Amino acid sequence: MSIVFQNPSRIFRLETHNTSYCMQIDSRGHLLHLYYGSRIGEGDLAALYPPADVSFSPNYYSHRFDRLASPDILPQEYTGCNVGDFRLSTISVTDAAGVRGADFLYVSHEISPGKYALNGLPAAHDEDKEAETLTVRLQDPVTGLGLELLYGVFERQDVITRAVRLANHGNGALQLHKVASACLDLPFGQWDLIHFHGRHAMERQVQRVHLADAIQTVSSTRGASSHHHNPFVILCDRQATEEAGACCGVMPVYSGSFRTDVELTQNGLVRLVTGIHDDGFCWLLQPGEQFAAPEVIFAYSDQGLGRLSQIYHRFLRHNICRGPWRFARRPVLINNWEATYFDFDTEKIVRIAEKAAGLGVELMVLDDGWFGKRNDDNSGLGDWQVNTRKLPGGLDPLIRRIHALGMKFGIWVEPEMVSVDSDLYRAHPDWALTLPGRDPAMGRDQLVLDLARPEVVEYLADCMTALLQEHAIDYVKWDMNRNMSDVYSHALPAERQGEVTHRYMLGVYSLLERLTQQFPQVLFEGCAGGGGRFDAGMLAYCPQIWCSDDTDAIERLTIQNGTSYGYPVSAVGAHVSACPNHQTGRMTPLETRAVVAMSGTFGYELDLNRLTEAECGEVRAQIERFKRWADLIGSGAYFRLVPPDGESDFTAWQFASEDRREALLNLVVTHPRANPRSAHVRLRGLDPNACYRVDELVFAAGSDVADARHEGGTAVLTRGNFSGSFLMHAGVALPHLFGDYPAVQLHFVQVEGEKA
Repeated sequence: MSIVFQNPSRIFRLETHNTSYCMQIDSRGHLLHLYYGSRIGEGDLAALYPPADVSFSPNYYSHRFDRLASPDILPQEYTGCNVGDFRLSTISVTDAAGVRGADFLYVSHEISPGKYALNGLPAAHDEDKEAETLTVRLQDPVTGLGLELLYGVFERQDVITRAVRLANHGNGALQLHKVASACLDLPFGQWDLIHFHGRHAMERQVQRVHLADAIQTVSSTRGASSHHHNPFVILCDRQATEEAGACCGVMPVYSGSFRTDVELTQNGLVRLVTGIHDDGFCWLLQPGEQFAAPEVIFAYSDQGLGRLSQIYHRFLRHNICRGPWRFARRPVLINNWEATYFDFDTEKIVRIAEKAAGLGVELMVLDDGWFGKRNDDNSGLGDWQVNTRKLPGGLDPLIRRIHALGMKFGIWVEPEMVSVDSDLYRAHPDWALTLPGRDPAMGRDQLVLDLARPEVVEYLADCMTALLQEHAIDYVKWDMNRNMSDVYSHALPAERQGEVTHRYMLGVYSLLERLTQQFPQVLFEGCAGGGGRFDAGMLAYCPQIWCSDDTDAIERLTIQNGTSYGYPVSAVGAHVSACPNHQTGRMTPLETRAVVAMSGTFGYELDLNRLTEAECGEVRAQIERFKRWADLIGSGAYFRLVPPDGESDFTAWQFASEDRREALLNLVVTHPRANPRSAHVRLRGLDPNACYRVDELVFAAGSDVADARHEGGTAVLTRGNFSGSFLMHAGVALPHLFGDYPAVQLHFVQVEGEKA
C-alpha cells in the first residue's frame, strides 16, 4: 500500500519508491502538513513542530489562554482565509452578505485503487494500474463549503499529483475569488527557486535565485501559460547540482493564466501556493454546484536536478500524453512556413515535397495561408474554407500528390482566433472577446474567440471535424498567436464575468478532447506563437509542442536546455531551418543545425530545393541517423552535461538508454577561440562495469579547412574500448574544434561479451 492512515496519531503517509509525504489531522480537525522529502521510517513527526507562543500570530479560539497554537505558524495542507493565517492563502471566498472567511475541518477520507479524474480538466492517467488515490474531505462549518483534497500516488514513478474540488453544501451562493490547486509548506532547509522566464522567441530561460525574506511570484495573466513565465518551478537545496542535492518540482497541469507564489516566512518555513491566477477571477458557486481546480504534479529527488528532470520526463510521456503517438517515433517533417510564408500555390508545395521525399522526409506540413482570404496575417481567421485560388480544386488534389510520394500530409490551423476581416466575425462579432463601448486591443490584427460560449466550441468542433473527416490529414499544427485582453463575454451575466478566462480554457480542453478522441490517428502538435503554451495541460492532447519560433540553432540550445528541466525531448518540436537564420541572421553549419534539432521531434523548415547536392547528401544522412537513434533520443534518460550559460565555450548534453547499452553525446561549440582549451566532458547514466566503443562519430564545421584540421584529433576516439566508469569519471576530451559553431555527435554502444 502506498497510502496508509495511522491511528491513533491520525497521520497519513503517502509513500513512493524514494519519497514520503506525511499529513496529520490535529486535535481541532485541521489538516497539517508534516513532511515531504526523501523516504523516511517511523518517528514522531509532530515533534518537529513544538508548540510556541509567537508574538502577533493570533491563536485558535480554543487556545486563547495557552497561546501555543496559531494558524499563522503551523504548516497547513490547504489554508482557510481571514482566520488568522497571514501567510499566502489558497482560497478567498465570500458569502451573499460579503463576509469573507473559511476554516476547513476534517470530515472523512477514502483510500481507493486507481487515479482520480477531473471533469473537464486534463489530468494524469493510470493505464498501468499503478496509482492509488487519497481523498480527504473537509468542510467549513459556517458557509457549508466542502473541500476535497485529492492525492494520486504513483509509487514506482516517485510522483504525487494533487488537485482540489469544492462543493457548495450551504443554502446560499458563494463567490470564489481565489482557488489554488495546492499548498506546500517546507519547514526545513535553505532553498533556491528555479524558474523559467523569457519572451517570444526566447522562452524558458533558466533563472536560479535564493529565496528572499519576501514573496516571490511566477505568473501569467495572459490567458495562456505564456512565453514569459512557464508554470513549472523547482525548489532546490542551495548546494544542489545536476547530480546531487534535494530538489522539489511543482508542475501545474494547466494552460491558462496561473500564479505561483513562494514565501519565506518569519519562522523559516517556506510556503508555495500555485493555481489559477486570481487577477480578475471570481467564480459564482451556487448551492449544489462544484468547482474543480487544476491538477499539480509533485516530484522530489535527493539526487539532483538531473534526476528530477528524468522523473518528469518519464511521467509526462507515460501518464500525461495519451493515444497512439505518445511512444511512437514522430515522422520527420518538412514545413513550408520559412520557405514560402503566405506566398505559395499547389505546385510550389509539391516541388518542396518532391525534393523532401527523395531525401527521406516523411511528412509534408502546409502552414498558414491555405484558407479564406489569407494572404497575410490581417484576414481570414475563422473562415476555414480552402482558398482555391492558391490550391485549385481544394486540398484533396494536393493531398493525393503528397501521399503518392509516400509522405503523410499535415496542416496548420488557429481555431481559437478570429480576424476582424472575416466572414465569421461579420456574422458573429459578439463571439469575440471585446469590452462594450471600447475599441479592442489588437494582436496580429486578430481577436480571441470566446470559447467560454458553448456555441463557439460547437462551431469550431464542426469546422475541425469536417476538415479532418473530408480530407486525409495525418497531422495538425494547432496554433494560438495572441494573448487575451479585453476579457468580456457577451454571453455571460455580470456576476459571472470573472469566470471567462477559466471557462475559455475549459472550452479549449473540451474542443481538443473531442477532436483527439474522434481522430486518434492524427498527430496534434501544440503551438502558441512558438512556445507560448508549453505546459503539461496541452501535452494531454498534443504529445509534442513547437518549442519556439526562434529556429536559430545556437539560440535553441538555451531554449531547449531550459525546456528540458521539466519536459521530455519527445515533446519538443525542433526543425532545421534556413541560413542566414530568419530570426537572427546567424550562419550555422547545416550539420550543427541538425544536431540541435535532433534533440526534439526533428524536421526541416526551409526550401530544400535551394540546397546544393552536397547539402542534400547531408540531409539524407541526418534523417537516416535520426531514425536509427530515435528511440534513444525519445525515451532515453536525458543529461545536461555542460549548460549554455556562458561559463564554457561549448554546450553538451547526452542521452542514455534505459538498459544502459547505448548513449549519445552531443556537443556544440558556441564560442570558437584561436587558442581554445580542449572540450572535456564526463558522461552519465552508463554501466560502470561495461565496455563501450564509439560506433559513430559525426563532426560539423563551417569550412573545409576546419574539417582538415580536426580529422586527426577525433580519429583517436573511434579506436579502442572505454569502460563505463572511465567515461563517467575520466570522461572524453575532444580535440580543438574549428570553424563556425562546430558540433560533434558520439554514439557509444556496449561491447558484447566484454567487462571492464
